[in-house]
Amino acid sequence: MAQLVKLFEENPNERELNKVVEVLKKGGLIIYPTDTVYGIGCDITNMKAMEKVAKIKGIKLEKANFSFICYDLSNLSDYVKQIDTPTYKILKRALPGPYTFVLPGNNNLPKAFKNKKTVGIRIPDNNIVRELVKRLGNPIVSTSIYDEDDLLEYTTDPELIFEKWENKVDLVIDGGYGGNIPSTVIDLSEGEITVLREGKGSVEDL
Repeated sequence: MAQLVKLFEENPNERELNKVVEVLKKGGLIIYPTDTVYGIGCDITNMKAMEKVAKIKGIKLEKANFSFICYDLSNLSDYVKQIDTPTYKILKRALPGPYTFVLPGNNNLPKAFKNKKTVGIRIPDNNIVRELVKRLGNPIVSTSIYDEDDLLEYTTDPELIFEKWENKVDLVIDGGYGGNIPSTVIDLSEGEITVLREGKGSVEDL
């Protein structure tokens, strides 16, 4: 049975944040707010936890296209090959924001991602999840919580999310109502801007 933790984006409570980080460190799965839809994730250094997320999504871990939530661009060099100045400028302009950028991965990727050439990087404009990443000390693997209900592709009410997911995850953060439009996914791995999915982030702004 999951815990439900209420956090306010303007001023997330220290004790509650630390409680969530403890769950992540122990290999727990959490559902958290972003600047788009609510996401489900875990510590990217925990293989077992990532396998659980993949299982929930009904895919094999090596086939999963999870993105990494980072605190800021300084985390990038840990997982991404050297990027050129134009690419960096795009990232700097767009992040934090409602985008997922696909970039060339380097050799430090966690074991589960070793055979992947690219990695999706996300820096949401949401204080709660970025504070969690900062305290955890490494990124959180992330995927949006998708609803099978066609009308309600993404559930926005944290209490309904909790009811639906309380037996599948260890903790749900109530950070207020979420959005129902996912992030815009942009592939920059070949040096050009390729839009893979139009979402909340405006492509014109890049």
